[in-house]
Amino acid sequence: MNMYSLMPRPRHNRHIRSSFDYDCWRPYAACLQDRGEVVLKMEEMESIRLKDYLGIDQREAANLMKVSQPTFHRILSEARKKIGCALACGKAIRIYGGTYEIAMTQQRKFRCYSCQHVWEITHGMGKPENCPNCGAAMPETEVADTACSKMVKS
Repeated sequence: MNMYSLMPRPRHNRHIRSSFDYDCWRPYAACLQDRGEVVLKMEEMESIRLKDYLGIDQREAANLMKVSQPTFHRILSEARKKIGCALACGKAIRIYGGTYEIAMTQQRKFRCYSCQHVWEITHGMGKPENCPNCGAAMPETEVADTACSKMVKS
């Protein structure tokens, strides 16, 4: 038996489609006293976002992350266990690390503040000056790849 037969195979990068505007959540009581923290890996946070927040089927979510369905289930279970521990014990949740790469989408979405028209532009084309529907200046950017798919003015 050689030494390589005992080593686990290397992990493949999980594809993450969101960037989070934060890296730590703390309960209000944590401001008064330090109770420790739980580290949630980026792929675990992405699995929570896909399954619990967006409600995507587990197979489809696994395909989006480029992992098998059983692997996605293990990632999701571990994330839920960590979040449960943090909530039950009043610990902070730090989002950090993991084996992942950011999967870029090919299109950027924009929404007009005036007429609510939504359109897409290929990355690298710059920000549009006017809405193609009503001609209004300064459309809002729909940041579809963030954790909460929020609207921000750009």
